[in-house]
Amino acid sequence: MNKKIRIAIIGYGNIGRCAAEAVHMAEDMELVGLVDPIASLNSSPEAAGIPLMATIDDLPEAQVALLCTPSRVMPDYARKLLAQGINTVDCYDIHHDLADLRLELAEIAQTHKTVAIVSAGWDPGTDSIIRCLFQFMAPHGLTYTNFGPGMSMGHSVAVKSIKGVENALSMTIPLGAGVHRRMVYVQLTPEAEFAYVERVIKKDPYFREDDTYVKQVADVNQLIDMGHGVHMIRKGVSGSTHNQIMEFKMSINNPALTAQIMVASARASMKQQPGAYTLIQIPVIDFLHGDLDDIIRQYV
Repeated sequence: MNKKIRIAIIGYGNIGRCAAEAVHMAEDMELVGLVDPIASLNSSPEAAGIPLMATIDDLPEAQVALLCTPSRVMPDYARKLLAQGINTVDCYDIHHDLADLRLELAEIAQTHKTVAIVSAGWDPGTDSIIRCLFQFMAPHGLTYTNFGPGMSMGHSVAVKSIKGVENALSMTIPLGAGVHRRMVYVQLTPEAEFAYVERVIKKDPYFREDDTYVKQVADVNQLIDMGHGVHMIRKGVSGSTHNQIMEFKMSINNPALTAQIMVASARASMKQQPGAYTLIQIPVIDFLHGDLDDIIRQYV
């Protein structure tokens, strides 16, 4: 492509800030707008020089919108933007809902000749690609995905939405074999009842399948470290040969990696037919900038 891809960012939290940095670093993209009803140029100096709008209706002529919003509000933005003729990329992290969400967004995208990239983070997202690679290399066997230790952004945001929670941090602690413990630290408003907040957290779909501990602290900001990671292991069978052991491991800054994957997915969205896609449906080469034959010569 000779012209730069015009990118808008919806939401200017941790991921949105990292996404702005990643777009600025991309040779084939330009940031044309930022939508955040809370941010202002005065309260967010980092946004200086970025056109700032209060609603998505004010967006300039963007081709792709990066939805850097909490997962539970993201689908509403995606539906509206796709219908406006703008491709969307999100980092939706509610695993058990994403397949149905993709089907819903696919219908809207096909009608309006747009593209939605769903769950373009690292898990779900690039880890999903690794799990698929493991699966076809050893079709029979078991794969364990062990997260952390680290801060889960989606889980932390879910806790912050609970009435009486002023700030929150959810840490994921790997126990092995794909089993995890959630350590949740909450900073409460004066009128909040800890027992109520604890009950709501443990019933939330983000937490109810895991061993969850909730602790009240005076200042959550003193605990925050955005580092995270994953260690994936597969022990399986290739053909009739047993004991094929495969591992993938990384330690990362959570919002920075998520944002970078979203930016690469924005590029990939420009190469797909109208519809909605998860990362495992897209050719890996479509995420990369450059001449196709040059990429093949470099990486194959």
